Amino acid sequence: MLRRILALAFLALPLLAADKPAPPADLTNPPADAERAESGLITKRLTQGTGTVKPASDSLLRVRYTVWKEDGSLVQHVAAPQTVFIGVPKMIPGWGQAAQQMVVGETRRAWIPKALNGGKLDLGLVIDTELLEVVDAPVTPADVAAPPADATVTESGLAYKVLRAGTGIVRPRRSSSVEVHYSGWSTDGVMFDSSVRRGQTSQFRLDEVIKGWTEGLQLMVEGEKTRFWIPAKLAYANDKSRPQGMLVFDIELVDIK
Repeated sequence: MLRRILALAFLALPLLAADKPAPPADLTNPPADAERAESGLITKRLTQGTGTVKPASDSLLRVRYTVWKEDGSLVQHVAAPQTVFIGVPKMIPGWGQAAQQMVVGETRRAWIPKALNGGKLDLGLVIDTELLEVVDAPVTPADVAAPPADATVTESGLAYKVLRAGTGIVRPRRSSSVEVHYSGWSTDGVMFDSSVRRGQTSQFRLDEVIKGWTEGLQLMVEGEKTRFWIPAKLAYANDKSRPQGMLVFDIELVDIK
């Protein structure tokens, strides 16, 4: 229930006893030099950041974090090398307010009163957050109208171009489940869908999506971001309730399940 209340894009990883961080010494007693807001939120910067721009109320963030209840029990811990994408609107109110005080590279502790925890818990929370990246809102690609000359075209007619090399070595299979971030446009530049804009990744089996996605994602490795030009026959040609014609997708493969 708590994970759902926090509305986090959690990677529910099992923790070994040795991996569980101890609650901070100031868990129930914020230091005098902490910043105090009228809302009741208290925060303190633990590590200086390298960025200069603070997130907006609708920003998508890539973070690591640790959450404790005010009684010292651990709720969730996302440690390196794992990261989580989450939109500020998806955070509980106090966490979202704290995140908007940060810059990339910064680590900040937030003491969140129960009034700012989403209204579901009768206790406060303490969250340590490391802000790794503020993800820009999707921009319509300049080559959205047609694949460029340097795009690779497969026998099926799917065209693609790697925008960012991945860090993984394994490619998903047709039966794999994957976690992705994506944005989709029609060839006239109109965005019709975006998990990035929603601030939440999507998960699905490759054999349950359009043919262009099934084929294209099997070409990718984790961490890779690729642009696909998917002809109508590999998209929604037989479903007039969905976008028609060639579709363009920027897809980031976050994880292979």
